[in-house]
Amino acid sequence: MSRLVALLGAECTGKTTLAEALAAHCGGGFVSEYLREWCDTHNRTPLQYEQAHIANEQAARIEAAACRHAVVFCDTTPMITALCSQHYFDDDSLMAPAVAFQRRCDLTLLCAPDLPWQADGIQRDGPEVRARFDARLRAALDAHGLPWVDIRGSDDARVAAALQALRAMMTPAG
Repeated sequence: MSRLVALLGAECTGKTTLAEALAAHCGGGFVSEYLREWCDTHNRTPLQYEQAHIANEQAARIEAAACRHAVVFCDTTPMITALCSQHYFDDDSLMAPAVAFQRRCDLTLLCAPDLPWQADGIQRDGPEVRARFDARLRAALDAHGLPWVDIRGSDDARVAAALQALRAMMTPAG
């Protein structure tokens, strides 16, 4: 069975950069963030009724990649969509399936909001929202007993910390 490495974080926290670097370094699969593609295609952010589709498509793309690669680096999971649905629409309906999917992940790397803010397209809210969303994400992971590794610092420090976590994940317990 494929190993899933989830990269989670608020917007503008380096998830894509790190996921691409890890996939290149380790030779695994890479699944990009479907939300970004969706926003670019529709030239807007999603409405509440569109959130479930985005979460489901992200999960489907990850599972498809898991059929082709021993390790898959996931530039977000349905967990982020579920938290966005809570944040923007006060909607908890996506949380239970998102938690179930997150439990399927072998490693969760949580990208801290310590990188400089960069506006990037229509889905960017700003550093204040980023900080609040980061707190919401950390609290949700902890509340559901979902383990995660804190990733912070420069790009090089992030890659080094992620590789260390990957080595620990790949080392058999004993």
